[in-house]
Amino acid sequence: QVQLDESGGGLVQAGDSLRLSCTASGPTYTRPVMAWFRQAPGKDREFVASIGWSGNRVAYSTPVKGRFTISRDGGKDTMYLQMNSLKSEDTAVYFCAAGVAWSILSTGYDSWGQGTQVTVSP
Repeated sequence: QVQLDESGGGLVQAGDSLRLSCTASGPTYTRPVMAWFRQAPGKDREFVASIGWSGNRVAYSTPVKGRFTISRDGGKDTMYLQMNSLKSEDTAVYFCAAGVAWSILSTGYDSWGQGTQVTVSP
């Protein structure tokens, strides 16, 4: 499996921006698809965005489309989530995930980070 480590969470105000990072280690080529999920208190884990190995294929959930941007560096081992125009409803623990095939389902990923808290105050 691939080991994933997220960073960049914090407390911000509505309208602010934040950038999350996820650094992968291990046999990253075995898990070419990476994604961000989030989980708010009392809610299921939900898909946020995903990116393919080359970075050319991306997908976003409807609530974040147009505000969030997913990217990965040229070395493929670090993924980012640039979050702009943050809203209070974006408050959640954000998880980095890696998997073999393209998916927007959490069951499609078998490598997960520990999560990073993002809190957006109104």
